Amino acid sequence: MARAKIGYAAMLEQFGPGEVLDLCAAAEAAGFSGIMAADHFQPWTPQQGQASFVWEVLAIAGVRTKGDLGPGVTCPSFRMHPAIVAQAAATLEVMFPGRTWLGLGSGEALNEHVVAGYWPETPERINRMFEAIEIIRKLFTGKDVKHDGRYFKLETARLWTMPEVPPPIYIATAGPITAKRTGALADGLITVGAPEGKIEMIFDKFDEGAREAGKDPAAMRKILQLHLSWAETDELAVRNAMEEWPNGGMKFPKADIRSPGDFEQMAKLVRPEDFAGRMVMSADLEVHRTHIQKFLDMGFGQIYLHNVGRNQAEWIEAFGREVLPGLTA
Repeated sequence: MARAKIGYAAMLEQFGPGEVLDLCAAAEAAGFSGIMAADHFQPWTPQQGQASFVWEVLAIAGVRTKGDLGPGVTCPSFRMHPAIVAQAAATLEVMFPGRTWLGLGSGEALNEHVVAGYWPETPERINRMFEAIEIIRKLFTGKDVKHDGRYFKLETARLWTMPEVPPPIYIATAGPITAKRTGALADGLITVGAPEGKIEMIFDKFDEGAREAGKDPAAMRKILQLHLSWAETDELAVRNAMEEWPNGGMKFPKADIRSPGDFEQMAKLVRPEDFAGRMVMSADLEVHRTHIQKFLDMGFGQIYLHNVGRNQAEWIEAFGREVLPGLTA
């Protein structure tokens, strides 16, 4: 059987750009297939401590590595007009042909509220995202385009630096309505680790939308970002999750929370048992391998792993040696 494509989720919320770039190179050397990095203006909590600009980091990462590169995800609706996101994505693909993809989401107040203005509820944020994708698709033709929509306007414009083939667009998806629209309008989906029943529902709706649009869902990419905590002992793995990634144990929507300080206060309510079913915390490498393989067997074509602790170098080495070779597509 083919070896699975397992990428490295580079956490710009936790590590400065220089350290992240070193870790990306180390991950590729250990057998990870590519890099995924989220577009954050702020970290989730002050403890995480960083938030560098994803496009600059990915550009340098592309020079230092040879695998795929994806901003997973960026929001094309508030801090940046979709035309600017399209320009950034097109330029990155020109620099690294065939290696990049564009991950898009409806945004979180933590990152997007910094430009002020009204912060809409979820349905409007989703509708804004899909209208933004319409603009990005138009610009990816390389032709002069204009747009006069409900949320965005674009005067006659074109992308002058264009790749031969534009990068595929993948949409962050967590609910049935978005999943169906994603299948119809995007090239693939991105989601995070969740119970099997929820993922099956997302897949079913995505496939339904793709088929209604005349596309073959089997040929479309399904990407998973999987958070985990590995350390030398189970106790340390739990401590790392509690201290470095408590947001992973928060069982409520987070898109409307604006401040890392507010997340820090909420983190005081998180308990180790809150991570059950949401994140594996273990020193046992085989436990992690089995957990990752389960998602591969469900149909994910690529999984990007994030170890939540600061022990990135040790984790990269251990997983490259003991876990990645045992995973099959």
